[in-house]
Amino acid sequence: MAQAYRVLIADDHPHAREAIRSLLAEDPAFQLVGEASSGTEALEQCDRLQPDLVLMDINMPGVDGLEATRRIKQRYPGIKVVVLSVSDDIADLFTAIQFGAQGYLLKNLDPDDWLVYLHALVEGRTEGSRELAGKLLYQFRELNPAEEVPPSVLTTREKEILCYVAKGETNRQIAERLVISENTVKNHIKNILEKLQLENRVQLASFAVRHGLTRS
Repeated sequence: MAQAYRVLIADDHPHAREAIRSLLAEDPAFQLVGEASSGTEALEQCDRLQPDLVLMDINMPGVDGLEATRRIKQRYPGIKVVVLSVSDDIADLFTAIQFGAQGYLLKNLDPDDWLVYLHALVEGRTEGSRELAGKLLYQFRELNPAEEVPPSVLTTREKEILCYVAKGETNRQIAERLVISENTVKNHIKNILEKLQLENRVQLASFAVRHGLTRS
């Protein structure tokens, strides 16, 4: 048998870590090498342990799982990250992918499905959660160009903010970049959605890509 894949679990709930630990113990293809209870600790553990795979909970105190994923992928592109969530919120899914995550798993999936998914991921096979993939594709559906509002309705600042949204940055990160308040960013995004007649950040990002508004 090939060498086992080294896995790091990052979740702030001890019971959740225990459940994942028990699941991995059933499969000799995976070797648990460490655990973390925060995003910051996950990054430190990656520095020290160099795992092959990180199972990253989204909701953690301080640095959350999405931001930790972004930092890990910037520092260690070769480490695979699978984001874990109790919700199939499309915004979380999109942000995870934007930040470099290779996968997205729902905590309420059947344990057997977890293992099938993780094997497919580490072995480079494309099958995974078809339901989530289909949902993402639906959100990225192309609008009829004749019905789409042109980007010219946006101000220069709104286009700037849209560019950062398309890169998967949070409101807080955008606020820090532009030296404005987080509430101001929220108001800008609300106005952008209204002007473009769109519903969420995923559709905003898709719009930005189609219209070449993602360049720095």
